[in-house]
Amino acid sequence: MKRTWRVAALLAAAALASGSATISACAPQPTDVGLQTADGVTRVSVQTTDYSTQLAAFNTSARKLGATLLTDGGDSATGNVVSSPASLLIALSMLRAGASGATAQEMDSALGLPKEGRDEAMNALLASLEKFDGDPGSVDEGNPPRQPVMHAANGLFVDEGVPTGEAFLTTLAKHFGTGVYPVNFQDEAVTKPAIDQWVGKNTGGRIKEAPAQYDPDNTFSLLNVLYFAAAWQTPFDANDTADGPFTKGGEVFDVPIMHSSLTMAYAEAPGWKAVDLPYAEGFVMRLVLPDGGASGSAGPSAVSAEVLADVAKGLGSAKQGMVQISLPKWDHKTTFELRRIFKTLGLDQMLATDKDFDAIQQGMKLTQAAQAANVTVAEKGTIASAVTQMNAEASSAVVPDREIVFDHPFHYQIVHLETGMPLFTGWVADPRS
Repeated sequence: MKRTWRVAALLAAAALASGSATISACAPQPTDVGLQTADGVTRVSVQTTDYSTQLAAFNTSARKLGATLLTDGGDSATGNVVSSPASLLIALSMLRAGASGATAQEMDSALGLPKEGRDEAMNALLASLEKFDGDPGSVDEGNPPRQPVMHAANGLFVDEGVPTGEAFLTTLAKHFGTGVYPVNFQDEAVTKPAIDQWVGKNTGGRIKEAPAQYDPDNTFSLLNVLYFAAAWQTPFDANDTADGPFTKGGEVFDVPIMHSSLTMAYAEAPGWKAVDLPYAEGFVMRLVLPDGGASGSAGPSAVSAEVLADVAKGLGSAKQGMVQISLPKWDHKTTFELRRIFKTLGLDQMLATDKDFDAIQQGMKLTQAAQAANVTVAEKGTIASAVTQMNAEASSAVVPDREIVFDHPFHYQIVHLETGMPLFTGWVADPRS
């Protein structure tokens, strides 16, 4: 019986040899599944300063992806949503590296990908994140590290014996620092645990299973993981945390609120106020409070990609000042069916084609796509993780210049300062759940 090769990205079995290329982010290997890398191909060294235009395009694309994810809401039943537009962008960029024809044009247009230097710029982004790489399994999540851990990993599981594109393999090795794990997808008892183990190790156990449904008829599974752990530049004092009012849809209830006066960037415009709450190094949590007043009726759509661009511009030019901040604690998780997201973005050809990914694998067709993400925010710092799969302080005596009280639903991002990339984004509708 003829078998239709279905995947979300792939690599050439004929061009694989063990032990020769650099692997992104030191990704742990699944037990009993050996990593194979492109023979004789090494990672190209690039600098973010050489690709500022392309990185700006990536940031615009990530804001669009983030807004689309939050509006979709995933499987949230409470209105709380957390996602990783950066993880989705990296996975789609890997897929784009093997696309051609109408699908390639559609992806470039719908996602706003740069026309030149796309792979090189993604390489620069990944290399910049890798400056903060570390082992998620070594993190004490009760005491987030002052030296941030930003772990990125790409996992490509390919059915052994299925021919895959040599040029695609070379691109992934040169610009994504990635090899493949050859497996037998029809042997679910071995392959599914191997994929799940890879996910668990690269997220420090915060996500234990790959989010997309396992299908033994698939021949390839592409995964990207982002894990973030960092202490605040100035921790909130737990003794100052107290119950306070939070308004959601006209309902007022008490939640634990952290309080402090901190030096940070503050910006506001009609419709929103925002601050960049700094981590100890390299990252900020960008908090955006839309106008909601006592009703607390604003939803994720109130913070569109265009609004987020204005927020980034406003905070980018803002002077540092003392801000009195009142911020709830939260611990949220969300899973997304990404094929629904792709339809919303207008990626119909990408979903339908069985020929425009022939450079990856003959007759390849996207069958499943999903993302799982979670975040924990408390007095000491933040822990967050996401996997995208396609099969697929101390108080100050200084009088604060500003005050911002997050007492109704708000938007947040975890932003990498060097590139401006929003790694995680979310909406807090109800800190209680």
